[in-house]
Order: sequence, then C-alpha cells, then structure tokens
Amino acid sequence: MRHPDDHPQPPSTSPGSPASPASGAFAPGAQTRDDRLLSALLTTAFVVLLAGALLRYVLKHGDSDRLPWILGLSVVLAVVQVAGQARPGSRRAGRVRLAVVVACWVVVVLLAPSFAWCAVPLIHTALRLLPTRSAVALVTALATLVVLAELRLADGFDPNHLLLPPVVAALATGVFVYLTREATRRQHLIDDLVRTRRELAATERREGTLAERQRLSREIHDSLAQGLSSQNMLLQAADRQWDTDPEAARTHLRTAASIAAHGLTEARRLVHDLAPADLAEGAGLAQALATLAARESRDGLTVRFHAEGPDTHLPDQVASALLRTAQGALANIREHSGARTAALTLTCLDDTVALDVADDGRGFPAPEPGGTRDPLGDPDPLRGHGLPAIRARLRQLGGTLAIESTPGEGAVLTATIPLTPATPPAP
Repeated sequence: MRHPDDHPQPPSTSPGSPASPASGAFAPGAQTRDDRLLSALLTTAFVVLLAGALLRYVLKHGDSDRLPWILGLSVVLAVVQVAGQARPGSRRAGRVRLAVVVACWVVVVLLAPSFAWCAVPLIHTALRLLPTRSAVALVTALATLVVLAELRLADGFDPNHLLLPPVVAALATGVFVYLTREATRRQHLIDDLVRTRRELAATERREGTLAERQRLSREIHDSLAQGLSSQNMLLQAADRQWDTDPEAARTHLRTAASIAAHGLTEARRLVHDLAPADLAEGAGLAQALATLAARESRDGLTVRFHAEGPDTHLPDQVASALLRTAQGALANIREHSGARTAALTLTCLDDTVALDVADDGRGFPAPEPGGTRDPLGDPDPLRGHGLPAIRARLRQLGGTLAIESTPGEGAVLTATIPLTPATPPAP
C-alpha cells in the first residue's frame, strides 16, 4: 500500500537529547534517582512519539487493512515500555524488553514508515543497556532502517532524509560514549583517592601506635625502671652489710621499700593517665622537683633544688617532660658519675622554662654532633634509654637539650622548652 502523506518532522527535542546519558551507565537493578528520571523521560518520549505516529496513521489510512496489526503492535510497544519503567528488574530483563520493543518496532516501521522516529528513545535505551560495540551495531541498524523509511515517505530525493538520521544517531552515540568514559575515568580517580586515603589512615595509625609505644617506653624507663634499678642497688648494699652493719642494712631496706611504694604509685599513675606521680593532685613542677631532690639525697649523694624566676604555672606536658628529664638525669648521675652532690635549677622566664642538672662527678667527653653514643645512658644497650629518650621528649615540645662536660669536672645538662606555641622540629 502506498502512503502519500507528507514527511513528518522530527521532534525538536530529539537532537538535544544525547546530553541525557550524562547520568552514566544504566543499571536497572540499582537505579539512582537520576537514572529513574532519565528512564521516565525516555519512556514518555517513546510513548508520545508512538501515539503521534499512530494518530497520524489512523487519520491518513483509517481504512487500511493493516490498521489492526499496527494498532496491536503499538499497544504491545507501549505496554512493554511502560512496564519496563514501572518494574526495571535486572539488566538482563531490560535487554530482553529492549529486544521485544525493537522487534515490534521493526515490524511496525515496515508496515508504516511514519513510526520511524520512535527510534530516537530506543537509541538511548540501547546505549544505556548494551555493551558499547553491541549498542553501536544496533544503533547503526536502527539509523539505517529510519533512512529507508524516510526515503519511502519522500515524494522525491531529499538529502536531509539521507543525512539527518545518521547524524542524529552518531551525535547521540558519540556524546553518550564520551560521557560514559568520562564517568568511568572519574570513578577510577575517586577509587584511587579512596584507596589512598585508606592507606594514609592506616599509615597514620601505625605511626601513632609506634609513637605511643616509644612514649610509653620512655615513661616506664624514667619511672619504674629507674626505681627498680635503685632498689637493686640498695638491696645489694643491704646484703653486703647485713652481717657487719645491720642498722645500715635496715636503712637500705627501708629506703628500698620507700622507693618500691613510690614506684607502685607511679605504676598506678601510668595506668590512669601517664602523668608523673609527683605532679598528681595539682602539685607544681617546683614542688615536684623539690620532692625528687629530697628523695634522691641518700647513699652519699646530696641533691639540692633551686628555683629562679616567677612561680609560673606550666602546662602539664611541659612540667611532666622536665620532671622526667630530672629523674632520668639523676638516675644516670647516681649510677655512672660517682658524684657526691648534684643540683637541680629551675628557671622560669616569660617565654621559656629551663632546667639545669649539674653534678661534680667524673664527667665524660662531650658527644660529637650527630653522634649516636649516649654519654648519659647505660653502657649496656639492653638497659635504659638515657639521653635519646630525654632529647626525644623535649623535641616533641619544641625544646632543646644541651650538655657541657669535661672528664673529671662533672657535667651540666640543660633542658629548655619554649612556653610560646612552636612547631616541633621534624624527628
């Protein structure tokens, strides 16, 4: 049957519709809000174009014997398309529906070429549901069929009938493929950023764990380990004097018991909040250093304490670091220097606090800059932290450590911490 009706103009919205695939690949089973909106738009466009083509055919060819077939196929196309929008289902189900719609559309176009422009929504659906190569092949076939339909409808040769459908199809395909690849690259970048962030977080956790372990080791060294070392020396002295000087031996035992009690307090304080026991209950650094000097004045070593400058309330971290520094220095003086006297001097200025620990012991050669030898540490590397622990603790607060010593003339250790905010140097 001939169809002498005029060429139907394509909808003005069809050439601009390729921008719609920007929502990305279609996943019927896990649609986002944008996916659902785009699916509704494509379904609506298809049904509107289908209804317009059907109305035109009825008006032009209402007496045709093909009308029942075209009417039935149009209803099937509309029902399948709307059902797919109402219940998206899986990707495989979407492809099956697309195959049914395309097959019915091909039959309708062969019967009535005016239904050709219903292919525009089908092109977008194919691009969203099929792999790129399969989608391009289907789009090419659809565009070819639209060209043939347009040529059948034309009264004469019109270049637009030959060029317009392929151009629209190519434009839609190119824009969709470009946007899909951009979305894929962007997703890969996001995945890389997420993976990098997770790796960075894991690295920071490991570094934090290592730093906390080092801090705990310094705290234990400057408190419990030193107390145990002193107890060991006192008990050894008591054992040597037990028969010859029982009273002196008992004095050593009482001192060891006092140190043990203080160590127990330190252990409980470490478990509670890692603050030095001498600074507990609001005691200031000056009072804590005076208590430390009195406690360490025994067994031939006299420790004096002197404070200079205003009685400034120091931050807890600063007070704790200086007290630990004094404890570590006095422990090494007692164990290694052979000194008879030692002096603790706390100097508080407006923007700096300094602690000097001096002794009249045997001294030692000054350490070389950047050297690894610890002149304040134990010769046995398995015991204690010594100077590295003190220096690391001060560095965390932006402080410095200076040592002056000459063999036979004692030593002076000076720890300085700024009270103004400062960025600690890199370890």
